[in-house]
Amino acid sequence: MYGAADENESIATIHAALDAGVTLVDTGDFYGAGHNEMLIGRALKDRRDRALLSVKFGALRTPEGAFAGFDGRPAAVKNFLSYSLKRLGVEHIDIYRPARLDPNVPIEDTIGAIADLIRAGYVRHVGLSEVGVDTIRKAHAVHPISDLQIEYAVISRGPETTIFPVLQKLGIGVTAYGVLSRGLLSGSKPAAQGDFRAHLPRFSGENFARNQAAIEELKKLAAEKGLEPAQLAIAWVLAKGKSIVPVIGARTRKQLTESLGALEVRLSSEEIARIEDHVPPVAGTRYDERQMKMLDSEK
Repeated sequence: MYGAADENESIATIHAALDAGVTLVDTGDFYGAGHNEMLIGRALKDRRDRALLSVKFGALRTPEGAFAGFDGRPAAVKNFLSYSLKRLGVEHIDIYRPARLDPNVPIEDTIGAIADLIRAGYVRHVGLSEVGVDTIRKAHAVHPISDLQIEYAVISRGPETTIFPVLQKLGIGVTAYGVLSRGLLSGSKPAAQGDFRAHLPRFSGENFARNQAAIEELKKLAAEKGLEPAQLAIAWVLAKGKSIVPVIGARTRKQLTESLGALEVRLSSEEIARIEDHVPPVAGTRYDERQMKMLDSEK
């Protein structure tokens, strides 16, 4: 999704994460059309007991990699899981979650299918991803939900308004992805062939130019504490609540080491407020117009 990657370095990065005490490994069965699951399966071959495996399912891909819709039917849920177990080389998945809401299938049916898989011993917990408060409540009524995976960053704080209060009331955690806004806050730019960020509104045209202001402000604040901007962005998420776990993407051990440096950062309430006051909201939506309309979390 972000260009070429070295498989040996990828596996070494996963091993380094586990050795550093990282326990959550998150993927999706549609990442690289199953390639990411196979990679993780190789990395965890003799380390399965050290990882909490979280898998998203349901997104459909064409051979060219285009998004072709979502399938949340109960039969499809069980079919997707069968292939994930085989690719990962495991007997169960710790957290299984639909990647999106299927508008043609009641969420109760999708969650009910996962509950069946829990009773059969193939899944341990149910998670959700990118859904709104009504869907969260309906899903939680069928089976307890462990966590919601949703984009959350210092420049992208939309879930705070309506979604997070409901999660707190129901006792549901958050795995926050996009904490660096897909590399935007670390100064990464789409360059490699195949980097899908080149098609995202935040990385193009006037939006990208405007977002440089947020990056510059974050750099200044990070420099005051002797940090890299990415470390401050991650530390901000960590400081927002014990029920929020940032999901960090890293293709190299160098990236991983830098990200883990955020664990040593302690932010006071005054520092958190200063960061939020000085770093402007992101310009541009997360995805293109078509995909944004499909996000239940944005409704």
